[in-house]
Amino acid sequence: MLKQNETEINTINRYILYFFIYSCIGWILETLYAFIVLGHFDNRGFLLGPLCPIYGFGMLILILCLSKYKGKNLKLFFVAAIVLTYFEYVAGFFLDVIFNLKWWDYSNDFLNINGRICLPFALVWGIIAIIVVNYIHPFTEKITDKLLNKITPIMFDVIIKVLSIIIIIDFILSSISYLA
Repeated sequence: MLKQNETEINTINRYILYFFIYSCIGWILETLYAFIVLGHFDNRGFLLGPLCPIYGFGMLILILCLSKYKGKNLKLFFVAAIVLTYFEYVAGFFLDVIFNLKWWDYSNDFLNINGRICLPFALVWGIIAIIVVNYIHPFTEKITDKLLNKITPIMFDVIIKVLSIIIIIDFILSSISYLA
């Protein structure tokens, strides 16, 4: 039986793993979207590696704060559209202030605010929330549980630490490249 502290560490590590999974999926989606729109590969993330942390954090917001609306699609849609759009605005603001760069620009989109958010993408976040909370995350949990049952808690901890070190190094190198 796991001790309380080990259970808490395992839970935290699980959320860190979800962050990596959804950051990677976000990077893939952004890259595909850019390829379709631009016609060529474009690294759409802040980081040099294949992760978009804004998606990882956004999905953690959904998992930790909004999963209570699972099955209540109308409520989930509106709450997620507001919360995730607010999060997108704050993230865009800080990226712009710190690095003086825009990773996205909705200036030409309907009902945008400072080019950081717009109504069409707010609606997209609401739809994505319904899909993630009701279908994608339960599937991700199921697959993650199966995989984690095949490794020891110590191995899982090592994997999370290695992934965390890699993203910290990537964050530092990416920040240096943007600030130089």
